[in-house]
Amino acid sequence: MAAALAFGCVALAVAGLGLLWPARAGRAGVPGVVRALVRLGGAGAGRRGPPVDLEQRIAAAGRPGGLGPREVMAAKLACAVGAAAAGTLLGALAPGRLGLLVVLAAPAAGFLGPDLWLRRRAAERARRVRRELPALLDLLRVTVAAGSSLPAALAEVGERAGGPLAAEWRAVGGEVALGVPLEQALAGMGRRLPQPEVRALCAALERARRHGAPLGQTLAGQSRDARLALRRRVAEDAARAGPKIQLVVALLLVPSVLLLVAAALTAALLDPGGVTGI
Repeated sequence: MAAALAFGCVALAVAGLGLLWPARAGRAGVPGVVRALVRLGGAGAGRRGPPVDLEQRIAAAGRPGGLGPREVMAAKLACAVGAAAAGTLLGALAPGRLGLLVVLAAPAAGFLGPDLWLRRRAAERARRVRRELPALLDLLRVTVAAGSSLPAALAEVGERAGGPLAAEWRAVGGEVALGVPLEQALAGMGRRLPQPEVRALCAALERARRHGAPLGQTLAGQSRDARLALRRRVAEDAARAGPKIQLVVALLLVPSVLLLVAAALTAALLDPGGVTGI
């Protein structure tokens, strides 16, 4: 039992260090441990093609540090090899069948680690986009009302603001300036930001452009819908946080208080003279 608890503590410590590893110069936003794993696994990646949806998941995560599918596959292979080596060492220390379980599960966990990292980055990017969307839509509506075309307004608002959504708007404005049709540029933004709110915005802008509807009214409606969706999502997150807080209180705080009370009662029972002397 003690060995199993020690293994769990070591595994959690390694996972925490991997999440908190600082990013260094060169590939902004990519932890140094990920770049090291890419270098280690690059030679072993071979010519096997990456999964079809890997490119979409990398784009949804914001393409951190310019990583491509082959680099992510190399990192997955390197993580699997490193986890297999660590699992072999830990499995030798674990008692009984737990050691075999550690040896078998470690490579699979290492191979899936980069996927979990990409999912975590994509979820954080989606949260930032949802928070930024209503305010940027208001700025876009004002800019269009001032007389700018939609591509120019997207580029201007993207230059004045920060964040992933503003960066995507700058990219759309730059693509249109280089001759890419607005429809294709908006479709590319929808693939890189697969949130329902962004896709609804792209569809509404395309309908307004095709049918000649006033952009101001379209953007005002999209801003209102984005605020309602953000409010509903915040309420859902708050509702899900309640049971989690109750679980923490029930599993951690209440047992801690009971242990303190039990320790005080045990000390009083074992040393009644000290209590009387006081």
